[in-house]
Amino acid sequence: MPLAQPLMAAPLFFILYFFAGPVACWRPWPNSRPNSTDFLLSGSKKYEGSSEFVKLRYHMGPVLTGNITVYPIWYGKWQKTQKRIIRDFIGSISTSGSKRPSVSGWWKTVRLYTDQTGANISGNVRIGSEKNDRFYSHGKSLTRLTVQSVIKSAVTASTRPLPINPKGGVYLLLTSDDVYVQDFCNNVCGFHYFTFPSIVGYTLPYAWVGNSAKLCPDVCAYPFAVPEYMPGLKAVKPPNDDVGVDAMISVIAHEIAELATNPLVNAWYAGQDPVFPVEIADLCEGIYGTGGGGSYTGQMLNDRDGATYNMMGIRRRFLVQWVWNDVLSYCTGPNALDQ
Repeated sequence: MPLAQPLMAAPLFFILYFFAGPVACWRPWPNSRPNSTDFLLSGSKKYEGSSEFVKLRYHMGPVLTGNITVYPIWYGKWQKTQKRIIRDFIGSISTSGSKRPSVSGWWKTVRLYTDQTGANISGNVRIGSEKNDRFYSHGKSLTRLTVQSVIKSAVTASTRPLPINPKGGVYLLLTSDDVYVQDFCNNVCGFHYFTFPSIVGYTLPYAWVGNSAKLCPDVCAYPFAVPEYMPGLKAVKPPNDDVGVDAMISVIAHEIAELATNPLVNAWYAGQDPVFPVEIADLCEGIYGTGGGGSYTGQMLNDRDGATYNMMGIRRRFLVQWVWNDVLSYCTGPNALDQ
């Protein structure tokens, strides 16, 4: 479980954060980037990963072994239907009653990771209190540091503040489709880190994910939108009929999986540089089924209406990227053809 950091340590964190930034969810095309599988494979495309190249290591930091509570912060204007889609996904992580292949089956891979005592990632993930910031309290253009200020506003609000939960809390900032966040659309669709005591007053694991529907669906909503530099490739139909939010689901999954296994950026990651860790979801960026890798999604499923998905959840279907299975040493998901 993450431990609160002393206030005196904040300046060092600020320096690392300012120059390196949080751990980002990168898109895997068109060129290799520091936080992608290409960084490790140096151009070699081993579909679904390879133990010859990928060396995921545990760096002795805490992971989320206790009950995990996700606290959504809805920044900007959100439709009720959009909120329900995201709530249903978070609620599906620990629900065992969904049909296979299920979101809870996907989380079983995340649960394989342990801390130094051998305790596994928690299987209990629930949605907690929520906070609405519909009046854009910090404007419609946020920097990486003002993202933390938004979280501070949510936990220090005079009415219904979010609980302070440094041991099992995941603070999920979700920005609406008219909000720009620093580096958004520049191949960054979401990131996670931890808050600084000097800004927020506490060390809290958090993630930001933006709705790219209006700003850059071709970058952050693939495969529901297709970039111009991928001619001949047709976009697929989103399972919940919302390009922006359906795309957000996979990024949210990406960030929650990495927050659980690397909340303070000193636990599970690959690569030599802790400033640019390559984490369990980065290793499987863009892979949604067997045969995926590079710009290939792998084999997915289609419902009667022609919508594309790969996992079942509460009341609905989702398309969620796979994560790295350190026991098998390749990317896995509940819809794998060998399962």
